[in-house]
Amino acid sequence: MKQIMMPAIGAAIVLTLFSAVFANRVSASKKQTRTNNGNGFAVLELFTSEGCSSCPPADALLARIQTEAGNKPIYVLAYHVDYWNRLGWKDVFSQPQYSKRQYQYSQQLPSQVYTPQLVVNGHTSCIGSDESAVTNAIGDALGNGTTASLGIKAQLQPGKANFTYELTGNTGNSQLLIAVVQKHAVSKVERGENEGRTLSHVQVVRDLQAFKLRDGKQGAASIHLPDGFNTQEWELIGMIQDPETGVISAAAKASL
Repeated sequence: MKQIMMPAIGAAIVLTLFSAVFANRVSASKKQTRTNNGNGFAVLELFTSEGCSSCPPADALLARIQTEAGNKPIYVLAYHVDYWNRLGWKDVFSQPQYSKRQYQYSQQLPSQVYTPQLVVNGHTSCIGSDESAVTNAIGDALGNGTTASLGIKAQLQPGKANFTYELTGNTGNSQLLIAVVQKHAVSKVERGENEGRTLSHVQVVRDLQAFKLRDGKQGAASIHLPDGFNTQEWELIGMIQDPETGVISAAAKASL
């Protein structure tokens, strides 16, 4: 696990690996308060980097989970952060907004900023390569009850997707997030901690956009798509998230 200093929070955040693991477990136990009725879902947000030697095992674990998920409501998202680019290798999939998202989670959970970090449903975090912790977090998320549901239908247009959404349940002050996801990617790393390695990635988030929810339970909007987007190698994943608490109350893949 690779940690990074967080200037906004200060030196008091810098803890040992033991304290990080302990804090994550305490955070998870405090946040898991929903009714266990077995109709839950799991949004797995992995914060990773090609410049971090601790990340490939987490990437491999998420790839296996993605393969074994089948029809279960498990949504895998890999955000490549940019703060390890200074080590000599610029991760081509990294974006500052993903680092910013992780910093925000660090205050909401609370937790440290490190890679590989896995955040589940916006309210539980653990080390992304810790298979036991990840498996337990997924099981808890799937077993918990849900307070809302989301459905998305999208129609592809040149360079964009027009989509409609439909909500049920209590969404409070939440917003709709749409992630543009590349299902598979391969990169040969020429410098840095992973120098000489060919890394394989799954569910790489290439863009993440937020939309305000309109009054009522239905709405429509559009999102820009990168060149080469197609329904075989890419997908759109939507989430309903409270920007204040970070909690994700619903998720769905767009029907394309």
